[in-house]
Amino acid sequence: MNGCQGDPRAPIETIETQTFLVVSIPTLAMDNLNSTILDMKSNPPPFDFGIIHLEVPIQQRIEALDWISAQSQQFLPRCFFSGRNPGNVSWIENGGASSVEHQHKLVSVVGIGSAVFFRRLHPFSLDDWRAIKRFLSKKCPLIRAYGAIRSDARTNIASEWEAFGSFYFMVYEGVEFDEFEGSSMIAVTVAWDSAQGRTHMGSCGVSSAVKKLNKDAPQAIVLSQTHIPSKILWDASVRRTLDMINRKNSMLIKVVLARSNRVLTTVDVDPLMWLSCLQTEGDNAYAFRLQPPESPAFIGNTESKIMILSIRRK
Repeated sequence: MNGCQGDPRAPIETIETQTFLVVSIPTLAMDNLNSTILDMKSNPPPFDFGIIHLEVPIQQRIEALDWISAQSQQFLPRCFFSGRNPGNVSWIENGGASSVEHQHKLVSVVGIGSAVFFRRLHPFSLDDWRAIKRFLSKKCPLIRAYGAIRSDARTNIASEWEAFGSFYFMVYEGVEFDEFEGSSMIAVTVAWDSAQGRTHMGSCGVSSAVKKLNKDAPQAIVLSQTHIPSKILWDASVRRTLDMINRKNSMLIKVVLARSNRVLTTVDVDPLMWLSCLQTEGDNAYAFRLQPPESPAFIGNTESKIMILSIRRK
């Protein structure tokens, strides 16, 4: 369900979170979720437009990458975000700083499928932000928006970005797995909008198994490398940018430069393998993965702290 196609000012009739009793293993968590979803399909809520977030805490800590590695590759979109150092990460929830930190430190989150996604080809606008904002609520802080915006959406979109668009956000995944310090949680979000004639209700098909991710990097040989712009042009751009920043009375303090590097190897490398490698680069980096349907996986890391925007709603 593309939330950009709805009325960004239309009210949501109900938005709520249901938390189940803690269980010992993921299998019991998925049994609870699937049973509840089947009941909701048989007896749908009496609202034309709403969101219900179902979550089951798990006593044991399970690595998010291990959980996602056991899931079928056909489940898209999917995303992953890791924290820097779990002991130093403060996640600002939808309610803002007043909602305080989550009682458990969130180490990483991964999701597959989307209850609602947001995508357009034009640059991100205020109406797009309003469309996302209407799905967030201070009283349901674990309903979160994950995604990204292209650094310059005004430029022509390269072929690998076509499915991504100018921006791509998922407001809570169809199935979300949260890895905390000392525990875990599986959550499913049910969303429906009679105006669009679309309903998302389902976690069936998601495996409750956990498969330890093989973190041994495969032996790959680089066959070719293509850099756009070339190293000579790139170095010239960097020097020119630094000169602009260092000028007297310059208003520039930070500039983002982008470069396309295409590397062809003898073997395909699993995006999860890339993520596991990025997580070892240091405590100051956030590793991420975003993969919309019919799109390649976008992976990387950044030293900039990921913030969850504060939502004020009466």
